[in-house]
Amino acid sequence: MIRVLLVDEQSLLRLGFRMILEAEPDIEVVGEAADGASGVSMTEATRPDVVLVDVRMPGTDGIAATEQITAGASGARVLILTTYDLDEYVHAGLRAGASGFLLKDAPPAELLSAVRTVAAGDAVLAPSATRRLLDRFGPLLASGEPRAGDAVLADLTERERDVFRLVAAGRSNREIAADLFVSEGTVKVHVSRLLTKLGLRDRVQVVVLAYETGIIVPGSS
Repeated sequence: MIRVLLVDEQSLLRLGFRMILEAEPDIEVVGEAADGASGVSMTEATRPDVVLVDVRMPGTDGIAATEQITAGASGARVLILTTYDLDEYVHAGLRAGASGFLLKDAPPAELLSAVRTVAAGDAVLAPSATRRLLDRFGPLLASGEPRAGDAVLADLTERERDVFRLVAAGRSNREIAADLFVSEGTVKVHVSRLLTKLGLRDRVQVVVLAYETGIIVPGSS
């Protein structure tokens, strides 16, 4: 059973998400919170697998809540909820440790797929909106002191570098396998190894690192 916590200021949205999620036999909503601080404390109390977190909330916002949740001992993974007018916050959520993000108007099937994907330990990068948003806001990821791309990839094999760039470009394992003429199982092995070598948690962090270091340029394919 996948345990989900809903953290959103709007009670009607929480109700809608709850109805969609609890209609599934493998998903259980273990609680709701209307602000970030409550979301953090409820995460510690209920130990959900996945936390859906809105960006803009009173008091502790979704970005700060995400950072606290992912840094805690609960092991919960976070999906950031956003709308088009809040897209500038997406990069901050990913850097705070979120395992991806969803648009609030995503269809129910996409919400369910995202929850199951994140609960399984992967990251949500599949929606077409993800690539558009990263292209648009990628320059914002370059704040701070970026590490040179060549140095980042130095410890990877040539094939792992190929896989890294394709993951960073938003390709699925199936698409990467087709591009490189290998099996999906082989791709999974390469992804696992490069994550370990780079000290990254998941595919979202690959994207963030690629933009930060200039390995992927915003607007490129």
